[in-house]
Amino acid sequence: MTLEIISPQEVVFKGDADSVTLPGELGKFTVLKNHAPLISVLVEGSIAYRTPSGEENTYAIKGGLADIDNNVISVCIY
Repeated sequence: MTLEIISPQEVVFKGDADSVTLPGELGKFTVLKNHAPLISVLVEGSIAYRTPSGEENTYAIKGGLADIDNNVISVCIY
């Protein structure tokens, strides 16, 4: 699946990911391939994602929005 993390200043990450964990308003949730469509408000915390090569990364955010649809995760952060 494709992950895009975008801030007002830059594209933080755009590439393939096997799993993505996001800090949702009701708690952390993980997105895997073929996840149901979803739009979620994100709160302060960190985005954690694993690439197909097994590399694990995290990125701290203050908040934002996530849109999950057709194996594309678009995250707008601030």
